[in-house]
Amino acid sequence: MYAEHRTIQFKTRGNEHILDLTQEVQAMVRETGITTGQVVLMAQGSTGSLTTLEYEPGLVNHDIAVAMERLAPRDGRYEHEETWHDDNGHSHVRASTVGPSLALAIVNGSIPLGTWQQIVFIDFDTRPRKRTVHVSLVGA
Repeated sequence: MYAEHRTIQFKTRGNEHILDLTQEVQAMVRETGITTGQVVLMAQGSTGSLTTLEYEPGLVNHDIAVAMERLAPRDGRYEHEETWHDDNGHSHVRASTVGPSLALAIVNGSIPLGTWQQIVFIDFDTRPRKRTVHVSLVGA
């Protein structure tokens, strides 16, 4: 059994900025030599999320932001903002809905993603941030 922890660090623009992490995560899997196992990713912080989607302009530049605006409107009233006197209550609601982590299978030495499926980080905060994603790779 093999286990390793790595991190991915990057800067974001905030406001539903979506970054494709697929190539970097697949490279990590190849570098470990794991053929069967699991990779678990966790976004550090409470306003970023991880998921999979088709990384194409319609989704990345429009559809996700529109869907999130319906779910947790930017101009809604949030107790979080009343408590902390900030402007990102909707960011926390959006991030908690999508979720901070992602567990993916490793099969035959890679993550068996669908043809149009990519691993992405979504930054829901209201400003640019330096982000860290923790990556745990376990297998044989």
